[in-house]
Amino acid sequence: MKGDYQELVDEVSALLGAPATLENRDFGLIAFGAHDSDDASAMDPVRTRSILTRRSTPAVRAWFEGFGIARATGPVRIPAAPDAGVYRDRLCLPVRHRGVVLGYVWLLDTPPGPAPERLDAAMEVTARIGALLADEERAGADLARELRAALTAEREWQYDLALAALRSALGPGADGLHALVCVAPWPGGDSPSVRTAPGAAALCTAPWPDTGAAGPGSPSPGASGPDAAGPGGRVLGALVRLRSAEALSPALTAGARLCDAAGPGAVAGVAAPRRGLAELGAAWAQAASAARAALAEPHLGPVAPWTSIGPYRLLTALPAGAARDPAVRPLLGGAHTELVRTAEVFLDHAGQAGRTAAALGIHRQTLYYRLSRVEQLTGLDLDSGEDRLLLHMALKAHRLRGGAG
Repeated sequence: MKGDYQELVDEVSALLGAPATLENRDFGLIAFGAHDSDDASAMDPVRTRSILTRRSTPAVRAWFEGFGIARATGPVRIPAAPDAGVYRDRLCLPVRHRGVVLGYVWLLDTPPGPAPERLDAAMEVTARIGALLADEERAGADLARELRAALTAEREWQYDLALAALRSALGPGADGLHALVCVAPWPGGDSPSVRTAPGAAALCTAPWPDTGAAGPGSPSPGASGPDAAGPGGRVLGALVRLRSAEALSPALTAGARLCDAAGPGAVAGVAAPRRGLAELGAAWAQAASAARAALAEPHLGPVAPWTSIGPYRLLTALPAGAARDPAVRPLLGGAHTELVRTAEVFLDHAGQAGRTAAALGIHRQTLYYRLSRVEQLTGLDLDSGEDRLLLHMALKAHRLRGGAG
């Protein structure tokens, strides 16, 4: 379908005698005409940025939308606005289908501009583009529905049926290599277009999954509920195509793009690659676990592969409350924040006092005093490897619940 868009954009470029670009209604780049002019001014910063980053800035978008392009049924001329970064006049051809704007074709506007009959012919081409975009939106909505059903099925038979429907909707691509991505938190609303994430085969919104419930034979591969291990709210799931199990970059890039779309504070977890859909439930648990780890430990994100989250691979798989050990509860009561931080940094540095004191910016004697207070509150012996492991797990689990950091 990408080739179809490119051919239509090239047709508009030939009709109007200038390179055109096609963007969706969210100003995401879809296709652009070849630029072979020796005139450097024909590539102003807005056009260059759109092609290189596949998007426009909020200031540029606001300037263009202020001229009513979302309601226009014919060409709209837009003057330059240097303050918004728009240094050349623009000609916008709205792309509509059945009365709804689905995108825009853009050209730099040079007086006297194209002849009216050529503009009419170009608008006929945009109608064909609109039909293609509408078909793509319908297909994306179907895939979003099937993916959501598979990720949120609460019973084994529901999961099997949803997986079969998703496999049918994806066609031959269902048997290919994929990585599942979980973006959290997602601000709500409908799933974005797959064009938001390069390489994405399907996108859907979903509740936080219960990462402790997934596994072979689990009756609830993607269930959620009041006891779910996730922080609540909604997430976005993305099934991203891969060419090689050793090259995760398409999924990492998609995760980064979707984090940008979700807004500040969003993270993405990326499951280990899998071929086909047979282990979709387990992959979703991995992706959500990695997202939870990145929310708890910012240095892991904003895009965290499941393979990189260390002990959180085990901690996020535990049922809710399983790591709330009674020995550690007095330390985590809320009045000992500095002690909690000291203990965690000490354990993160393998119990090496010098490195811990340097990381905390305190004197060694202060460190020893704090650690003795930790031992008094918990009854644990920090010279014991098993006690250290228990405390370390409990502190990391506490961080996962949002109680630290």
